[in-house]
Amino acid sequence: MKVRAAVLERVGAPLVLTELDLAPPAGGEVLVRLGASGVCHSDFNAVDGTAETPCPAVLGHEGAGVIEAVGPGVALAPGTHVVLSWLPACGRCSECVRDLPHLCRSAWAAMQTGGLLDGTPRLSRDGEPVFHYSFLSSFAERAVVPAGCCVPIPAEVPFDVAALVGCAVTTGTGAVWRTAGVRPGERVGVFGCGGVGLSAVLGAVAVGASPIVAVDPDENRLELALSLGATDAVGWTGDAEETAELVRSASGGGVDYAFEATGRTEASLAAFLCTRPRGAAVLIGIPRDDATLSLPAAQIPRGERRVLGSLYGSARPERDFPALLDLYLRGRLPLDRLITTRLTLGSVEHAFDALRAGGGARVVIDLDGARA
Repeated sequence: MKVRAAVLERVGAPLVLTELDLAPPAGGEVLVRLGASGVCHSDFNAVDGTAETPCPAVLGHEGAGVIEAVGPGVALAPGTHVVLSWLPACGRCSECVRDLPHLCRSAWAAMQTGGLLDGTPRLSRDGEPVFHYSFLSSFAERAVVPAGCCVPIPAEVPFDVAALVGCAVTTGTGAVWRTAGVRPGERVGVFGCGGVGLSAVLGAVAVGASPIVAVDPDENRLELALSLGATDAVGWTGDAEETAELVRSASGGGVDYAFEATGRTEASLAAFLCTRPRGAAVLIGIPRDDATLSLPAAQIPRGERRVLGSLYGSARPERDFPALLDLYLRGRLPLDRLITTRLTLGSVEHAFDALRAGGGARVVIDLDGARA
């Protein structure tokens, strides 16, 4: 079938709305009519070259919609509302066997090809392949994805909220709940108040952490963090040591967990420096492949300070997506407040302008009804 999609022709180029050919789902795959897609900083990493991405490609990895058709061997039924996970675990590799499906070797290897799990794409143009991004390519009217990417959700959940659970919300709340295991009364700092960082704030609020210190250079983001439950706000000063000292002061001597959600090494350093003894810097943001992080080594053994990596919030999507959306439906997680801008598919380039400017929390592309 023909579908409209926003295509990245090459690194550094603007996304262009283009008509593509989409093949039907093969065995173990489904066709999803997308209702909404979030725009994540990881998509921008593909645009600016931070993450090596085969091109031309259809970006987007925060999606939700309705299953329209299924391939052989798929138990999901057409008409099912789903949120998409960008990491369909194989269940067989050494990481999956260790109960770490978010680190699945097979899925990560297949993802690098720009295809689906068999390494080949379902998108094409004039007979030439167009590559997928993180199996999903949600900047499009429809997508063919592995069935393992689909997590059923209640029909009453709005697609825009569900889409954010596919990455930002799960990454942020999961870092707090799953990776770090923050407990009531523990002190938390959050560096970077975009969609992921604000989700970490919501996660910290939900478990009763206190104080919760939000750090960002943008005053509007800091105000949003405070409105979502952060107790203190610190403006990024441009210096890791100086900013860390401000966080230590605001938190009464340092935090137990500092969540870094920007991928910038200076923010990671500040996160480490603002921890108190036995504290941990939890690094969520994805840096450039050639980035290195230098830490004051003596503070690690003398204060038992730690550095924890957190990928996808250490999540199990089939467990965590429904739980997060249940909390939203019960009014416990105001996920809709993370959405600061709504755009149409034809305006997706404006979303990257917003990312470059550094303002707002999350941009959502409205795909419901296939509007462009």
